[in-house]
Amino acid sequence: MGKRLISQRSGRGTHTFIAKHKGIKAKYCLLSDELLEGEVADLIKDTGRHAIIAKIVFNNGVIEYIPAAEGLYLGKKIQQGAGAQISIGNVSYLADIPEGCPVYNVEKVSGDGGTLIKSAGAYALLMAKDKNKATLKMPSGKMINLPLTCRATIGNISCGGKGDKPFVKAGNMFHLMKAKHKMYPRVRGVKMNAVDHPFGGAAHHAGKSKSTSRNAPPGRKVGAIASKRTGRRKKN
Repeated sequence: MGKRLISQRSGRGTHTFIAKHKGIKAKYCLLSDELLEGEVADLIKDTGRHAIIAKIVFNNGVIEYIPAAEGLYLGKKIQQGAGAQISIGNVSYLADIPEGCPVYNVEKVSGDGGTLIKSAGAYALLMAKDKNKATLKMPSGKMINLPLTCRATIGNISCGGKGDKPFVKAGNMFHLMKAKHKMYPRVRGVKMNAVDHPFGGAAHHAGKSKSTSRNAPPGRKVGAIASKRTGRRKKN
């Protein structure tokens, strides 16, 4: 029996296995009314993310892992809680942070440990505050309102230029796509042989309509699936 086509090997799109993240959980420690002081004990490269993780050891013995801010270094003093100074890497409540300050690792609900803006190089701007809510401008440009009791880290996340580095060779892109479980490189069907793809062979053009039924079986369900229209749109 011959090898099945790529579209057949891909299956119907169901999840056969979901890997769990085995890296560090970058969260704030439990809420505290007192001002905690500590220092950066280590900078860790975590698996599955570009941003560096900072290990912070507080004076009361509590250890915390949060995404490192741009400009953070070993031995830097860190403050967390009400009354923390407005300095890079410090964690404070939105009520105590001045307007126009960049923040990241923002809590969506007070006490959840930080769930918003955790990607490398990302930050949000604190635009305005009222009695109960703070308005933040997200990296996408969207405005959101959060309670003033939510915590955030001052600054922007490290490793912001990670995406600017060129891949240089196809092998680097191949390993990146393999880590994301994506097929690379993708060869066009018309460039394949007839045994490898429905559009293959025949002097390397489809030779048939590229529109396919929604109910087509695997091995034929390729091209423009259940397309409403094809071709170039004519100008009026």
